Amino acid sequence: MKPTAATAAEISTALNEWYAHSARDLPWRGPEVTPWAILVSEFMLQQTQVDRVLPRWLAWIERWPTASALAADEPGEAVRAWDRLGYPRRALWLHRAAVEISERHSDVVPRSVDALLALTGIGPYTARAVAAFAYGERHPVVDTNTRRVLARLVHGRAAAGMPAPADLADMESLLPHPPEDAAVFNAAAMELGATVCTARAPRCDACPVAAWCEWRGAGYPDNAPEKRPKQARFAGSDRQVRGRIMALLRRSADPVAHAAALEAAALGGVADPEQPRRAYDSLIADGLIIEVDGRARLP
Repeated sequence: MKPTAATAAEISTALNEWYAHSARDLPWRGPEVTPWAILVSEFMLQQTQVDRVLPRWLAWIERWPTASALAADEPGEAVRAWDRLGYPRRALWLHRAAVEISERHSDVVPRSVDALLALTGIGPYTARAVAAFAYGERHPVVDTNTRRVLARLVHGRAAAGMPAPADLADMESLLPHPPEDAAVFNAAAMELGATVCTARAPRCDACPVAAWCEWRGAGYPDNAPEKRPKQARFAGSDRQVRGRIMALLRRSADPVAHAAALEAAALGGVADPEQPRRAYDSLIADGLIIEVDGRARLP
């Protein structure tokens, strides 16, 4: 149920105070971090664990501290530097966004949600996150961890259902009015879900908002919504075979023969004989590799 204004204020105060002394020391949260560096972190953190992102983000910002620095390099260098973060199309989109920021916005990441949405690879979540965390704009920002916190705290459910517009309304109902406090609260709710209100082993004894939690108050009912279909296994998938080809091209300074790329794709086994060719063709379709005269290279 929707909290009263007084309850929402108590919750946001408690959570923000907890965040001030309990948040992980992540480099993209520092006061000196630029909007560009925050944008890069948001691209990298999509569906990827923090510990995998940390070294790649640090190396990326050292090499390309501004959008124009990345835009001046080849897209393939962004793909190469992306390394094994997964979903390498994000690297291509980030490079295209860098070009757009450099050319359209004088190398300054825009602060409005609409202007951010006009950039390649930026959807509603990332646009709100950058506006909030880079510029202190007041917008509800809801990720997977936040949705779980809201499901338990506000609705008394063990887990969140499928993403819905109501998630933003739930967050808006708790968001403090001062923009700087709202930005902290957005980050704090994510941090709570990532470190305390976890999916499998919530630490309710350490939760700063346990006193207001509807799920805890109801006795922790086993009332999670029906789970979404699980993602197909990585082992043996086209994603794994694509990854083998990408790994070869990232290691290679020169273009790789088509036959060598297919051979790399098949190393470790394949689900069917057509899988290497299918994976190779899909990488070309996605713009992640370019073939010239029978040899493949990064774009």
